[in-house]
Parts: sequence; C-alpha cells; structure tokens
Amino acid sequence: VKMPDPINHPPHYTHGDIEPIDAIEAWGLGFCLGNVVKYVARAGHKGDRLEDLKKARWYLEREIKRGEKCRDA
Repeated sequence: VKMPDPINHPPHYTHGDIEPIDAIEAWGLGFCLGNVVKYVARAGHKGDRLEDLKKARWYLEREIKRGEKCRDA
C-alpha cells in the first residue's frame, strides 16, 4: 500500500490523472491563474468546497483587474 505523501503529492491534489502543479507549469499560468486552477482542482477534496471556489474567484478577479489595467494603460 502506497503511503500518502503530504509534501510532494498531497492527496487533495492527486485525485485525478494530473496534478495541478503540472498543468500550471505546462500552461505557464503564473501565480494568480495558477491559484485559480489549484483551488478549483482541490475544491471538495480538502476542507470546504465553497470556500475553495471563492478563493479561486478572488484570484481570477485579481487577474482580470490586472489585465484591465494593462489594457487601459
């Protein structure tokens, strides 16, 4: 039986075929969008699902605001 590895492969990120960190790095998402993916991927697998979705929304809104500032500059 494989023991959980909370540092390198936390169980709340390993419920699918790909870990969020691998997708985030492969897609070059950066900090805010990477956190969106991270919180959406773990929603319901660690703690409160709605809280994770709200955190994802917070990072997405921050990225949108940053994009709007760049576009308007």
